[in-house]
Amino acid sequence: MSPVRLPAEYEPPIPVEELGVRSADGVRLHVEVHGRSGAPTVVLAHGWACSIAFWAPVIRQLSDRYRVVSYDQRGHGRSEAPPGRVGYSTRALAEDLSAVLALTLPEGERAVLAGHSMGGMTIMAAGGRPDVAERTAAAVLISTGPSDLVAELTVLPPAVRAPGLRRFLHRQLLRSRMPLGPVSPVSRAAFKYATMGPSSPAGQVEATARILHACPAAVRANWAAVLDRLDVRAGLARLAAPTAVVVGTGDRLTPPVHAHRIVAELREPQGLLLLPGVGHMSPLERPVEVAAEIHRMASTYLTAAASAVPAAVPAAVPASVDERTAVE
Repeated sequence: MSPVRLPAEYEPPIPVEELGVRSADGVRLHVEVHGRSGAPTVVLAHGWACSIAFWAPVIRQLSDRYRVVSYDQRGHGRSEAPPGRVGYSTRALAEDLSAVLALTLPEGERAVLAGHSMGGMTIMAAGGRPDVAERTAAAVLISTGPSDLVAELTVLPPAVRAPGLRRFLHRQLLRSRMPLGPVSPVSRAAFKYATMGPSSPAGQVEATARILHACPAAVRANWAAVLDRLDVRAGLARLAAPTAVVVGTGDRLTPPVHAHRIVAELREPQGLLLLPGVGHMSPLERPVEVAAEIHRMASTYLTAAASAVPAAVPAAVPASVDERTAVE
């Protein structure tokens, strides 16, 4: 069977600059800068088993207006992996984000931080760090959760009812070290069911499968062990920046219950955007809406960005709305 053709919008755009930065423990991170030099900065942090390529459609939506910084989380994409199992922790995620901000933001400049899944957990983990807070104008937490991830997973069908059995099986799926091998019809179907909404077209599914297959099995498993015991609620409680939350109503990996908990704990909640029928991969599934929410926060909290909305990024509902649902 011939491979599914990947639509151009999911191909990674060519960066205007590529950088390398050493984190606190010496791990080298790959950083890319897209968009307009001198424009207000948006920083994108991707999730577990993904890479900068995951943000391709969102970068295209934002790069006409913003300087868009994105980086490969440690062990992902072109960033180094920590040796053995050392260096996989929420503290390391926070230190990596701090290193990226220090490298890419001039003294006194702030950015809007947007994190998907483990990227959102990165922002929450860094919530108590002054070095991150002083460089953060606002944040957008996308399809993420602060704790109890295994307990809230809904990947298994409802027929598996026993809570203990569900947790055990979900944990085995999460922490599997099995290599994924080449992208196949079976893997596409499995990833679509677990990570995306049922209406996701073939091009989105193919992009997701290629990104996830590219993550080394050992890196995937080592980060899964961190996610299994994740608890960044303390950082979330200290996250002082105005923060918006986005989640798909069909998210099986970080269901909307997490989004509601995050909003309840935020110091400055700026709305919860619900995307009907969308799964966990919301920036790939609905890049226009996700980019619009990032733009809403940037145009509100980065004063240099407060002007007309670019044609590629539609205006979002005002921030005074506590909870809203995107129109299909």
